[in-house]
Amino acid sequence: MATCDECGKQENMPYTCSHCGSTYCGEHRLPEKHDCPGLTEWNDPKGVFDSGFDDSVGSESSGRSFSLFGPGGALSYFRGNMTYVFLALMFVTWLTQWLVLNFVGRQAYLDVFILSSDNPLYVWTWVTSIFAHAPPPSLGHIAGNAIVIFFFGRLVEDIIGSRDFTLLFLGTGMLAGLSQIGLAMAMNPGIPSGVLGASGAALAILGVLTILAPDLKVYIYFILPVPIWAITIFYALISSLAIIGGGIGAGGTAQAAHLVGLAIGLAYGKYIEGDVRRPQSLGFGGGRGPGGPGGPGGRRRF
Repeated sequence: MATCDECGKQENMPYTCSHCGSTYCGEHRLPEKHDCPGLTEWNDPKGVFDSGFDDSVGSESSGRSFSLFGPGGALSYFRGNMTYVFLALMFVTWLTQWLVLNFVGRQAYLDVFILSSDNPLYVWTWVTSIFAHAPPPSLGHIAGNAIVIFFFGRLVEDIIGSRDFTLLFLGTGMLAGLSQIGLAMAMNPGIPSGVLGASGAALAILGVLTILAPDLKVYIYFILPVPIWAITIFYALISSLAIIGGGIGAGGTAQAAHLVGLAIGLAYGKYIEGDVRRPQSLGFGGGRGPGGPGGPGGRRRF
């Protein structure tokens, strides 16, 4: 039995909306029947869901405009799956790092994958550094971030849509990295500093959920239930204490990037909290039911 999020009816065979991720009875299963927030991605102010196959719903009458993730959009294939796309890019980049480092050379590795204070205008590193992690055989860095993105990313993507999730992930990742090296340059001029990793983006995802569902239970090691707000406070304290004790790069980790990413996620969550449905539970990979472990790996300082 499940409860319809629209009318509260108990349903033996509930439907999960692919656009907003909430559960509905047969009467409210269609997006236009429950005022689906996912329809905002279709730019459909009249609330008419255009599948793309109904000639009676034209682009002029529905007001639907072209969208990258909408029907016929260049990225429509990835609609609802950008979490997994980013995870795949992380591991592809991770393996490519090893190849470049071992077969091309260290300088090429630095120039391609590391966002550094020596070359902050290498704009491609603003993006590549998000997906790059400590190269093989080191696994802890990428595994820690992948766990957070896998378990929490899809849930946030279901709430805010693939387009906004993509902007949040990439935007936060870049801002976190740039903030880290900017502060390093200001506080330690002349000392080279670099950063790589998706921890800023991962902590932004955690921050969004902390605002939208602070009591959401996360099952650490699949056993210990902990509210997500407690996990957020834990990471904020760890990074803050590390900065106080050893600076913004304490422990070889970009502590400032952690806090910047978390702050952006919290601010964004606060900005949208009145416009989206709040998740009630966390499932494997962002679905429903008890969730798994969480904990972002350090955004390492090179």
